[in-house]
Amino acid sequence: MRLEILPVPGIGHVSEGDDLAALIANAAPWLRDGDVLVVTSKIVSKSEGRLVDVPADGPERLAARDEVLAAETARVVATRGATRIVQTHHGFVMASAGIDASNVDKTRLVLLPADPDASARALRAALRDRYHVDVAVIITDTMGRPWRNGLTDVALGVAGMEAIRDHRGEVDPYGNELQLTQMAVVDELAGAGELIKGKCDQVPVAVVRGYLTAPRPDDGAGAATLVRDATMDLFSLGTAEARAAGLAAAATLPDAPNPTPPDRDAVRRAIAAVAGVVAPGTEFTLVTDEAVRAGMVTAVPGWPAEATALVLGSPAAPAGPAELVRFGADLHRLRSALAAEGVASLPLPPPAGAPAAACLAL
Repeated sequence: MRLEILPVPGIGHVSEGDDLAALIANAAPWLRDGDVLVVTSKIVSKSEGRLVDVPADGPERLAARDEVLAAETARVVATRGATRIVQTHHGFVMASAGIDASNVDKTRLVLLPADPDASARALRAALRDRYHVDVAVIITDTMGRPWRNGLTDVALGVAGMEAIRDHRGEVDPYGNELQLTQMAVVDELAGAGELIKGKCDQVPVAVVRGYLTAPRPDDGAGAATLVRDATMDLFSLGTAEARAAGLAAAATLPDAPNPTPPDRDAVRRAIAAVAGVVAPGTEFTLVTDEAVRAGMVTAVPGWPAEATALVLGSPAAPAGPAELVRFGADLHRLRSALAAEGVASLPLPPPAGAPAAACLAL
């Protein structure tokens, strides 16, 4: 495969209502069938009127930006100082919901396109129907990445090609069957286009030539397939946010544990489901020793005498367990696994002098 990455200069300033297909076709009359058009989301947002008026500076500007951010946020993922990592209503996890103040008048903010996949489909259709060129379209924006410094462009919307190339089931040159490999090729192409577009060069569109022999006849499933399902997200919250979520969940629990003893097999299944995730190598113990339970009732205010206790680590002397389940994301995950098995649980405070943690009454 031989790839070319070609800039599309001369598009100029884009305003609300501008015909983006006409601007691109006039600037790049050399477009060919099978090209991949890589378009910065900002010019899509501008043409679609995704702009908000704000004060030019001062605390009023900050307040207005906070209001806009709240409106664009579906879920707060993490907060550190002035930085807000959020999930947008599209499902993207990014800083400040992708709100941008660069390459725009100081009194305006640019929001992400309302539906980037729909924007990509509309642009592709306009170029095909009016200019008789069949290309794939990728709408891109810049994101940071967990655990790595620096930014890169990724795909927000796509039409005319699949977002992911699935290698599962293929066999590598050593005879190994690939089990998990799914490449986000549209993100790779977005990053390739950014090498040409840059941030200050006023080149918002690039063309990648040679990757496709021809676009899909239909538009495909779009970039929505890149959004990871919440049930598969092992890092859905920052540490502080996960702890706060655990505390909030605890505050809404009933005042007493189950009136009937839980199914111990169900408890053990829940423990097995999370043992390797919560604390690899940690021993989980169902405390049934009457002396230990009696000590818990004495040491922990509100501990019900009839409760079965679930603790992490080894039970200690009758005064209670030496270690308890640490309260926060881990306990929240364990409680979720118990709930899936139909076992209700009640977190209780530790005995005096014990580590800052909590245990579960079942």
